Amino acid sequence: MDTAAATPIVLITGTSSGIGLAAAVAAARAGYGVVATMRDTARAEALRHAAVEAGVGERIEIERLDVTDPASVATCLETVLARHGRLDAVVNNAGAGYVGTIEQDGMAPVRSTMEVNFFGVVEVTRAALPHLRATGGRVITVTSVGGVVGQPFNEAYCAAKFAVEGFMEAFAPVAATVGVHVTVVEPGAVASEFIGNQAIDLPALLAAAGPYAPALQAYVDRTMKAFGQAQTPEEAAEPIVAALTAERPPARVQTSERARAFVGAKLADLDGSAVQTMTGGWVA
Repeated sequence: MDTAAATPIVLITGTSSGIGLAAAVAAARAGYGVVATMRDTARAEALRHAAVEAGVGERIEIERLDVTDPASVATCLETVLARHGRLDAVVNNAGAGYVGTIEQDGMAPVRSTMEVNFFGVVEVTRAALPHLRATGGRVITVTSVGGVVGQPFNEAYCAAKFAVEGFMEAFAPVAATVGVHVTVVEPGAVASEFIGNQAIDLPALLAAAGPYAPALQAYVDRTMKAFGQAQTPEEAAEPIVAALTAERPPARVQTSERARAFVGAKLADLDGSAVQTMTGGWVA
């Protein structure tokens, strides 16, 4: 990788597949030195192949980072600073989905989903801030339309993404006082390995759903159709790179027209009736 001081450095979490992988390649093509991180570096082959295919292999280095482990976060940042002497941006992309409902599944999935999707984002952001202040850097966080619109059987996931949205919205004006810009990026359905990575055994999930099984089956049927119209990870990564490179990036951006319409319906729904009618139809 080019280690010249003029080369801006971005750290991206969750780059083994999907949006994170696409964002790493796109950021490298935009001139960034990319520190692409993942919990299991044995899964890095897809990223290495994509980087070589795009002609940016020399701009991407791969490091281990587990966002739920503060020691791992600290070690990764120490490596970045020792190697490059700077950090210009962080893209919080690592996340984990969960499909289920609270009565049947209990508290453990809620806690573990919050740990990855919320506390992991906060920890990486907190640890990176001294270095981002030094460069007038950026924090870009991939949330979801599920961080704006609560969706059936995604209580834990949406709770975590709502928390991230609230945290970043509250933190943004504070960060701005020290020269750090904050952006949240809200994808809708993306054709990636995200669903597959959840390792969902659908027959077992339905068998364990008890009285919620008919609603869960309706939700699954609707969701599979939605992902049939999903955008590509490369399309979803475009607003991330735009937020990295724009002179004045937005505080919030959606990755598609469908996502914009979905989020807009919630923001215009003051009493919640429109959203409840919409999402209630998914489980009818």
